[in-house]
Amino acid sequence: MASSSSASKSDQPQIAKFKIALCQISVSLDKNTNIDRARTMIKDAAKIGAKLIVLPEMWNCSYANENFPIYAEDFDNRELSPSFMMLSEVACSEGVTVVGGSITERCGDQLYNTCCVFGSTGDLIAKHRKIHLFDLTGDVCFKESETFAAGNRPTIVDTDVGRIGIGICHDLRFPELAMLYRERGADLICYPGAFNMSTGNLFWELVQRARAVDNQLFVATCSPARDSSGSYMIWGHSTLVGPFGEVIATSEHEETTIIAEIDYSVCQLRRENLPLEKQKRGDIYQFVDCTKELNSQQ
Repeated sequence: MASSSSASKSDQPQIAKFKIALCQISVSLDKNTNIDRARTMIKDAAKIGAKLIVLPEMWNCSYANENFPIYAEDFDNRELSPSFMMLSEVACSEGVTVVGGSITERCGDQLYNTCCVFGSTGDLIAKHRKIHLFDLTGDVCFKESETFAAGNRPTIVDTDVGRIGIGICHDLRFPELAMLYRERGADLICYPGAFNMSTGNLFWELVQRARAVDNQLFVATCSPARDSSGSYMIWGHSTLVGPFGEVIATSEHEETTIIAEIDYSVCQLRRENLPLEKQKRGDIYQFVDCTKELNSQQ
């Protein structure tokens, strides 16, 4: 499995253009139904040429703190991890890279909101534990920290379709994480997410476009559909944004799959036209990758 601290340029050949699929799944209360639905949507996307397929945050269970422990899977015990195993099997059978949204991971006595990335051979090539937990008070109250422990490492992974940074939902709100991924050579960041009706309406699209334009890369988000079961009302609107902050493709709130093309040469063109990296003022401010510094000392 790829190390989350990888920083050097990949030796793996990068596909210049490919199709990405964002599967906006309607999540039910039945785990097996959700697994079957996700499998079908992945296969359908692969049939029409998608090479990278992204699922939503918490696609296998209704989004509620009381449900997360019930639907949790211990990835070390594959026989009791049907969601994990389905993602591995379908990635292999279809020969695609799958960013597996997120599911609840049980590790010892801790629970994590975890995204697993599977390569086209079905191998687990990266695992991202959500770094920034979503705690909200006000008209809508939700405290993810009551259930989950926070991850402590960024995740960047080399795949058949290039170097990808991974975040989950509230990770999107923090520009520093996207800056780190850009610094480490990513041209695409995937964020499975489940913004609610309040935060979604206010800044779901806004922060995606900000992360993309500030770092001159592609940003892909994938949400569950709004008619998913449970009291947590989800915004939907899965989206692909280009390196100038342009919305390339987006959905409404119903169950659907977005198919769009990513062309990495656009990143290079934008960076040549507007060379932000060269224009930064290192004499005034600096970006420090703390995990890179930590790893160099080990």
